[in-house]
Amino acid sequence: MPSRELVSRDVHRMLLGGEELAYVLVRRRGRRGVGLKVDETGLTVSAPVTMPLSRVEGCVRESERWVVRKVEEWRARQVPATLFTEGSELPFLGNPIVLRVEPATRNQAELIGIELVAAVRHAAEDSVKRAVVDWYKRMAAAHLSQRVMALSLAAGLAPPRFILSSAMGRWGSCNTRREVRLAWRLMKARRELIDYVVCHELAHLRHMNHSALFWAEVERQCPDYRSLRAELFATDHLYRAF
Repeated sequence: MPSRELVSRDVHRMLLGGEELAYVLVRRRGRRGVGLKVDETGLTVSAPVTMPLSRVEGCVRESERWVVRKVEEWRARQVPATLFTEGSELPFLGNPIVLRVEPATRNQAELIGIELVAAVRHAAEDSVKRAVVDWYKRMAAAHLSQRVMALSLAAGLAPPRFILSSAMGRWGSCNTRREVRLAWRLMKARRELIDYVVCHELAHLRHMNHSALFWAEVERQCPDYRSLRAELFATDHLYRAF
């Protein structure tokens, strides 16, 4: 059996499922094909020493749907459980708010100070959760649309069409129809992280790729994007909790 001596182990990034995904590329002598593994650490790609990176990533793209599905499955396992009960803490714009549950004739939620008061007909957790999620979506529709408008004008761009998204696997997307989709779950993150995601998608209005010109446009709109992007990569699982 040929030896598969480890030669290198490096971190790379590529666009998969509309999201920039980090992966570990492991090169070994004696390896003939490309192998993919997704676990709690993310995606690991094993490849022969001499195979060009473009061909390696081409092989990954052939299994894109499988990779994206497995990554999302592992992310869901790592997300801490959220309890929708009296006194639970929830994240909102980077700060904790406290959930209060009250009886009412119809389900609705309202933020009063640092307390999110969920008035529900039945105090079952699923009813409380629905009221809470509906409230987050209302807040997201208002806040995210305002940030898209303000930041696009600041960047010298005609405001695109904004669409609220319920996606779990990615925070935003932009297409050639000038539609910017942003996930309502972004409302759990602090404002600076939200603005980075908005600027990232707005930059696609000028460069529908992740080229050097694209990242230069992101930096022009959001000078601190590198540290914000790193923070989002490190903490995004916390915002997918529900």
